[in-house]
Amino acid sequence: MDRKEVRVYGDQVLALTTLRMKINKGKKGPERITDNTLIRTAIDLLLQHQDELGGVTENEIRASCGLDPRY
Repeated sequence: MDRKEVRVYGDQVLALTTLRMKINKGKKGPERITDNTLIRTAIDLLLQHQDELGGVTENEIRASCGLDPRY
C-alpha cells in the first residue's frame, strides 16, 4: 500500500472514530478494523460511482453524490 495524507474535518474525525469503535465492538474474529480500513472502503465506494460525479468544487462534487454542502 502507498501512503497518502488526507486532511479531514473535525466532525469527520469524531464520526470515523465512533464508527470504528462501534464496528470493532460488535465484530467477531481477529481482524482489527481501523480508520484507514474505513477510509479505503469509502474511497472504493466513491470510485465505484465515479461516473455519477460532477462539478469542479468540493460542494459541487458533494451535491453530485447527494450530500449537503459543507460550509
